[in-house]
Amino acid sequence: MPKIVFIALDGAHRVVDVDPGESVMAAAVRNGVPGIVGECGGNCSCATCHVYVDGEFAAEVGGPEEMEDELLELGAAAERRETSRLSCQITMIESLDGLIVHIPEE
Repeated sequence: MPKIVFIALDGAHRVVDVDPGESVMAAAVRNGVPGIVGECGGNCSCATCHVYVDGEFAAEVGGPEEMEDELLELGAAAERRETSRLSCQITMIESLDGLIVHIPEE
């Protein structure tokens, strides 16, 4: 079972098991990870699941599609960075085992 490492602003790490096919946001919400709200339930319409993908995984995860890109530009509460993604749009696959995402300031 793949794992995701969530890193909070204070540097605290939280490792979560995730089923392949599950979104990073769903795994975070299911495990009560602070800072990942997922207000829209994963419908790519609220930007409350904004994360920064660690540089090591950025190429594998890829960049945002058009709708996600617009939400990150206009709706994200935290600063947008090159590796910003909405965690509801990242689907876990085996090759992403150990994925590291940083939770931005709310």
